[in-house]
Amino acid sequence: MVEEDTVTSLLHNETDGGELPQQAVTLLAEATALQGTLHLPGVRDEYRSRLEQVILVATRALESGVESREVALLQWVLVRAFAARAEDARYGAGQLSRGSQRAPTLADCEDGWQRVEEIACTAEEATVAAAGYARLLDTARAREIARRAEVAATAARKIVLERNRAYTFHADPGFSFGEGWYLTAAALFAGLSIQIRPGAAQELQARRFLFAAGLEGSLRPYRSRPASPKHLTHIIAGAFRSDAPEAQRTLRTAFLGDEAPSAPLRSWVDGKVGGKTNQKVLLWVRTGDHDPQRNTCFHELRRLSGLVVNAGLTPVFFGDAVPADLVPPNAVNLALCWKEPLFQGPEMRRAQLQLFEELRCRHGLVGQIGVTTAGMDGPALMGLPTLYLTREPNVRLGKWVGAVPGYQEVVREPDYFAIIRTTLQQWQQ
Repeated sequence: MVEEDTVTSLLHNETDGGELPQQAVTLLAEATALQGTLHLPGVRDEYRSRLEQVILVATRALESGVESREVALLQWVLVRAFAARAEDARYGAGQLSRGSQRAPTLADCEDGWQRVEEIACTAEEATVAAAGYARLLDTARAREIARRAEVAATAARKIVLERNRAYTFHADPGFSFGEGWYLTAAALFAGLSIQIRPGAAQELQARRFLFAAGLEGSLRPYRSRPASPKHLTHIIAGAFRSDAPEAQRTLRTAFLGDEAPSAPLRSWVDGKVGGKTNQKVLLWVRTGDHDPQRNTCFHELRRLSGLVVNAGLTPVFFGDAVPADLVPPNAVNLALCWKEPLFQGPEMRRAQLQLFEELRCRHGLVGQIGVTTAGMDGPALMGLPTLYLTREPNVRLGKWVGAVPGYQEVVREPDYFAIIRTTLQQWQQ
């Protein structure tokens, strides 16, 4: 019987046996030598290749008929190689699962997780093989190595079983409020699961909105590593490309409900906008800490406001704070209005959407312009013509162009103000 100390010695010395057993031992020694440097670029791929060669050569040697002493040696080589393969597969499954959760589209995510499943199966197959050779050797050390393979395979399978398919509906003011529109819309279209972090500042408001939208059955207990919100815009684009009128009807019903805006909301809007009979355009203002390069440029905002006024339209400033000297006479300044109690209560999300709808239906709102901010996308999905400004084509939101009616991307190229001027004229028709 070949024990571990004998194998260890043979791994560092030439064997007296045939060519294939000697090659298998040498390859395993080379693979083992790489284990301390697996974190370096390219080393893990080399390691996997060596393990594959070890298994192929050792298996071929056993099948070719070798001396009894070499049989035990090759069995030891295979126990170690298959156990190493199982442990490497567990590592690979963990790494790929994290990348798959962050994939840019749902299709990419599913493809990645399918590969994770295949890797878990590789770990399990390697474990079965290691256990079989351990039984033939019938030593405590062989059983210990086979047991390590089993632990690795169990961990790899656990990664698959514990995949979190839910998307987080952020209910903390520190996160993007507008992404709630994405998730609600995508869940309505694709039956996605949703989770909310318990104790979040706006947990109640988020739940109320989801319940009102008919998504109570989509809620799941909160867990770590949720699915990536990157998928959501792609799902929405697919639904609109399939049937835009039906998609828009679905969202308007879910977002607005059957009841008319409340009397306090109508009264508030009348107090802010009443008496200004011109058609109006929302000008969004963003000044957040997250991705500050996407924030509103006030020089650009001044020019946009001028274009709106010159087109015979009334600017309505919305979003974050705007300097008073940028607000022209007869404009409407609703900046920071979302902080008022009317829009922070239990029905805050529906109230904000009803605000946009009230402006559109009773106060001549014809469109909105702004930087890439998710807050614009609730009204955009409900049908408000939208121009979003960006330094370069946006991979996520670009999918909506040509799919969501009236949704237009404007890249800041030399003639982009001419595009805006033309669009404002079209909105007046």
